[in-house]
Amino acid sequence: MTAPKLAITDSDPISTAVDAVVIGTLQGRDGVVLAGAAEGVNAAYEGALLQVLTTVGASGKAEEVVTLPTLGKLTAPLLLAVGLGKPAEDGSITEEQVRRASGAVARALTGKKRVVTTLSALHLGAAVEGTVLGSYAFTTYKTAAGDAPVAKVDLVAPAEGTAKAHRATVKAATAIAEAVSLTRDLVNTPPNDLFPESFANRVAELAKTDGVEVEVLDEKALRKQGFGGILGVGTGSTRQPRLVRLTYRGPKATKKVALVGKGITFDTGGISIKPAAGMEEMTSDMGGAAAVIATVLLAAKLKYPLEVTAWAPMAENMPSGAAYRPGDVLTMYGGKTVEVLNTDAEGRLILVDAMVRAAEDGPDYLIETSTLTGAQVVALGKRTAGVMGSDDFRDRVAALGRAVGENAWAMPLPDELRGDLDSRVADIANVTGHRWGGMLAAGIFLREFVAEGLTWAHIDVAGPSFNSGGPHGYTTKGGTGVPVRTLAAVLADIAANG
Repeated sequence: MTAPKLAITDSDPISTAVDAVVIGTLQGRDGVVLAGAAEGVNAAYEGALLQVLTTVGASGKAEEVVTLPTLGKLTAPLLLAVGLGKPAEDGSITEEQVRRASGAVARALTGKKRVVTTLSALHLGAAVEGTVLGSYAFTTYKTAAGDAPVAKVDLVAPAEGTAKAHRATVKAATAIAEAVSLTRDLVNTPPNDLFPESFANRVAELAKTDGVEVEVLDEKALRKQGFGGILGVGTGSTRQPRLVRLTYRGPKATKKVALVGKGITFDTGGISIKPAAGMEEMTSDMGGAAAVIATVLLAAKLKYPLEVTAWAPMAENMPSGAAYRPGDVLTMYGGKTVEVLNTDAEGRLILVDAMVRAAEDGPDYLIETSTLTGAQVVALGKRTAGVMGSDDFRDRVAALGRAVGENAWAMPLPDELRGDLDSRVADIANVTGHRWGGMLAAGIFLREFVAEGLTWAHIDVAGPSFNSGGPHGYTTKGGTGVPVRTLAAVLADIAANG
């Protein structure tokens, strides 16, 4: 995608020669209320802007976009008022409100050459992220180009802070939004073009521009080193599996963080085949791998003082005469054996190979993310990720996810479910054989392969990583880029606090 060009401005929105001016509104107790920097624009309307907005039915509710002709009161021909929703009791506005409003209005500005927004005066970083992500469009396979996203957005700076600090905020927020957009691009690429080998090759190309180390293990190397889970899942496809390792070593790194992401480039369910309805969304089953790859590239761009390594096991889960079967026993990397009861529970099999290998490098933290279970969607819906793992770190990751607007909720790993994974013939089975607590049972399975004493977290994003409905806020249809912003926040927190 082509992101808008962003620039901080000290020009008066009233007299700036742009296509449109964007202001924020709030949902007050007695009707629509102007937000922050919109007061200057109100003066150009001789104090009558609220009356005009009320007349056309504006309420200030979240993501409402009202477009008005300025009739010469501003230099710009159009005024867009976007709703932020209800303020807090103390009148404050959250970053997420600004982020969502900026995304909603960015979608309404398609085709515009240049606009100026006052939402950035409320929260600069959130406005940048919302604008870039709301402008996102995946058009690679479109023969008709359609309207382009807004080309340039002038950002009214907050009253507090220095120009240098504002520039740094814009740089960091833009980098984060671009990492999310890269993840969306990868998820949205169809599986006939994104399969293990081509995915690995694309990652290697991306790594060249960001100064990170890359290693790709093909099927021969995987077989030689004993990655039985990745090989087992990938054996049914003519497109052979891969394991990609990306490493960034930051200046004066004090902590090592391993990221592991599920890279099933398409999931039919294998021999335990999925129903046809909705199977096309399984092109998104590599969202976890895309997220950890983008996060390492982001860490390099922002020069986090950490050593961050992404492990992305990649396979295509297909039914064929060569496919692994229910009843097979796989020997995983490290030697533990798994009885396969359901070949559609394949993600956990490739993940634990990568998790065991990642632990050999001695990380201080391990974070794994995956579109792992339909049970996550049943339990938490399409927009809230389930977070499991070491109790304190699990809670920390979930809280940081919520703070950046990627809803996340800490979930338990009940010991009583472990017995349901007992196998008749192997060390452990890959599913319980019943439907109760499926998201938690998958987390328990992963826990069996976590090195003793290693602080870890598992983020199940089966629902949040892909939006099959209409756009909302800064989230477009298709790949969402979740949980890149959560991972970025966790890395920044580790860098600051250990």
